[in-house]
Amino acid sequence: MPGPTLRRTSRLLDRSTWPEARRIADILRKETIGGALLLAAALAALVWANSPWAQSYQNLRVIEVGPAALHLNLDLATWAADGLLAIFFFVAGLELKREFVAGDLRDLRRAAVPVAAAVGGVVAPALVYVAVAGGAGAARGWAIPTATDIAFALAVLAVIGRFLPDALRTFLLTLAVVDDLIAIVIIAVFYTSQLAVLPLLGALVPLVVFAALVRRGVRAWWALLPLAFATWALVHASGVHATVAGVLLALTVPVQPEERPDGAAGEAGMAEHFEHRFRPISAGVAVPVFAFFSAGVPLGGLGGLSELLTEPVAMGIMAGLLVGKPLGILAATWLVSRFTHATLDEGLAWIDMVGLAILAGIGFTVSLLIGELAFGTAGDDQVKVAVLTGSLAAALLATVILRLRARVYRRIHEAETADSDQDGIPDLYQSH
Repeated sequence: MPGPTLRRTSRLLDRSTWPEARRIADILRKETIGGALLLAAALAALVWANSPWAQSYQNLRVIEVGPAALHLNLDLATWAADGLLAIFFFVAGLELKREFVAGDLRDLRRAAVPVAAAVGGVVAPALVYVAVAGGAGAARGWAIPTATDIAFALAVLAVIGRFLPDALRTFLLTLAVVDDLIAIVIIAVFYTSQLAVLPLLGALVPLVVFAALVRRGVRAWWALLPLAFATWALVHASGVHATVAGVLLALTVPVQPEERPDGAAGEAGMAEHFEHRFRPISAGVAVPVFAFFSAGVPLGGLGGLSELLTEPVAMGIMAGLLVGKPLGILAATWLVSRFTHATLDEGLAWIDMVGLAILAGIGFTVSLLIGELAFGTAGDDQVKVAVLTGSLAAALLATVILRLRARVYRRIHEAETADSDQDGIPDLYQSH
């Protein structure tokens, strides 16, 4: 008679497979560098916008370039928000599709936690914002504190220390990618004021041709780039925010590796190929340039800064980032663990989740973008100051918590390393 079957206990934030861990490490390196460039660009914009040469910064933002005949004579700030961020969302779309098709998150049990956390991290800050900001006019900015900035958050996580478990980094990356997708849906649905149907339908033509070529293995930039640009331009003309085109293009790209005639796996899949090619452009150029053109806000000294931060919209944004975001992520994660009877992976504690949830309150890039769409120039300064202040406060608070936890994990790592050295066993699972 067979013995009793032991029920496998599911784990929250358990270790990734080794190939997935290597891929995540590669992404982390590129996004960390991008985060440093983002911070440098934002700081440069702030300094310039509050210097004696502030007017030259504003003049630079409104320089128009592009063909007027195609209605693409846009100023540089708009090119950064509509054009360069389309590259950012293209990479985010590739990452999301790859995660759910070929990554560890194709397992629904693994996907449930970060997806639920991302949803909670969108709903809760929106509710907190509306409760604090109030008013029909202010309510239009409800989505501003809902998105996590991948590059900024990962840059902070890299500075905190390399001894934090990889499961935390993977979770943060996946959560940020999922809520970026939610953000682009929000932008398309709630921040499209006028919709031109014909250009939107016209965008399907180059999009379908692009999809057909990439599925046939075509990688030549001269064939794909004009189609991608045509899709972007037509989506832009339709009134839907042009960054949606980046996600649409990404979702057409196949993920699985090509097969050789002998049946063995061939080269890396098209999605991985494009991700390697465009992630450095996104993290190193697109996002920092957008930050440079968006973060330059005149503060008007301490009095002006204090006045901006006490506006209802600003208070709602900061409350959403600092209270709503971590509350939503923690509540959703706890509910998943409660109803699935899952436990945190061995060695992790809920205080780690608290620090990570607070870190997810860094809502720089997409928050600034939604702020521009929601209020235009009317509430531009208070939105920017609130996003910058809330993101900085979240980064500092998360740093305190996670830095203390990193010291604990460092001691564990040193003890395990000493034991493995004595046993003559190499440490294969050293944190990145």
